[in-house]
Amino acid sequence: MKVLVVGGGGRCHAIADALRRSPKVEKIYVAPGNAGTAEVAENVPLKDTDVQGLLAFAQKKDIDLTVVGPEAALQAGIVDEFRSHGLRIFGPTAAAARIETSKEFAKELMMRYDIPTAAYRPFDDYREALDYVASRPLPAVLKYDGLAAGKGVVIARSMEEAEAALRDMLLDDKFGHGRVIVEDYLEGPEFSFMCFVSGSDVWPMPLAQDHKRAYDGDRGPNTGGMGAYSPVPFISEDERRFALDNIMKKTAAAMVLEGLPFTGVLYGGLMKTRDGIKVIEFNARFGDPETEVVLPRLKSDIYDIFAGVADGSPVEEPVWDDRAALGIVLASKGYPGSCEKGFPIGGLDALNDPDIRVYHMGTAWSGDGLVTAGGRVLIVVGRGDTLAEARLKAIQGVGRVACDNLFYRTDIGAAALEH
Repeated sequence: MKVLVVGGGGRCHAIADALRRSPKVEKIYVAPGNAGTAEVAENVPLKDTDVQGLLAFAQKKDIDLTVVGPEAALQAGIVDEFRSHGLRIFGPTAAAARIETSKEFAKELMMRYDIPTAAYRPFDDYREALDYVASRPLPAVLKYDGLAAGKGVVIARSMEEAEAALRDMLLDDKFGHGRVIVEDYLEGPEFSFMCFVSGSDVWPMPLAQDHKRAYDGDRGPNTGGMGAYSPVPFISEDERRFALDNIMKKTAAAMVLEGLPFTGVLYGGLMKTRDGIKVIEFNARFGDPETEVVLPRLKSDIYDIFAGVADGSPVEEPVWDDRAALGIVLASKGYPGSCEKGFPIGGLDALNDPDIRVYHMGTAWSGDGLVTAGGRVLIVVGRGDTLAEARLKAIQGVGRVACDNLFYRTDIGAAALEH
C-alpha cells in the first residue's frame, strides 16, 4: 500500500515510523515532512493546508490511504475534499473537527450531553469579558475560540494578566478575529486520553501526560508541549474506565446524534479534580508530543487501524506494549517566542540504542548537515520496563545531542515517579 501522511512535525514522524513497521505498507510520503521523516519516507514539498495540491498528488500517485496530522489541514476541509473524490482518508470532516477548532462548539456539546467540564461563558466584547472576569474569583481561564497552535489559553492569576490576554484575543486579534471563552478554574493534574473513533465505535490508546510549560517546575509560558510520558500512574483503572465511558464514548455518541459522526483520533485533554475527571479540551487529531510516546507502544498493525476507521469497517482491539515511554523535547532558545534557526545539530549518529528513538519536530538539511528549523526541534524518546528506566534512557539520549541553541526541561515525568 502507498500512504500519504499530511504534516511536518514530530507527530507525523512518529506516524510515519509506525506505518513503516506495517508489512502492508510499501511506500510512505510525508507532506511537507522534515529531515527526520526523509529517513523513513519520501518528503513532498506541499503545505499541509494546500488541499488541492495534496488531492492532486494523491490522485497522481494512486495513494491508498491518507493520514492527517495537523488540525489546520482538518479545518481546511481536507477530509471532505478527499472523500468527495473517492479517496480513503483518516481524519474527521471539517464540521466534526469543530470539536477542536471551536471551543464554544465543544463546550455547548458537553453541556448538552452532560459531559463533565468546567462552567463557562462566551464573549466577543472586550469590556463585557473584562467586567465578567473582574466580578469573579481569580484565577480565570481564558480561551481563544479557534486554533492558536496550542498558545490560545491563558490562566490569568491577576486582573493585569486577564486584561492583557483579553486585549490580545479580542482587540488586537493576535490569533485572528474570534470570540473568547471564560471558564471556571479547575485544579488537578492533567492527562491526555487519545482514542481511535469511527462513529460510535471507540478504541482507547494508553494514557499519556504532556508538559505544557516551557521551564522546569511547570513555570514559564505555555508551549505546544515540552515532553510527555506513557503510562500515567496517578490515574487508576476505575478512573480510566470512567473517562472512557462517560467522556470519550459519550462524546463520540453525542457527535453521531448531532449528525456529525467523528472518524479519526479524538483527543481528550482531561483533568483529575477533587470532583472527578473533567474535560479541559478536545482535539480532533493525534496530540503532539503525546503521539511520540504512545505510538511506539503499539504492537498492532497501524495500517489496519487507520484503514478500518477510515472505511467505517470493524477494527480489532489494538494491542499495546506494557513497556513505558518518555520523551523530552529539545527546543530552540527563545521558544515559544521568536527564535533563531539554522544552528547545526550533531550527535544523533551516536543514538544507536534500540530503547532510544529520536523524532524530528523542526529540522532541515542545510548543505551537508542537519540544522534547527523551528521552535521545537527534536524529541528524544526513551523506552523501559518502568517509567524510571524510560526516563533514564531519554536523559541519556538528550545528553548525546550536540547543538548550541537548544534547551529542554529536566523534570519531564519526575512527578510521576512519586506514585
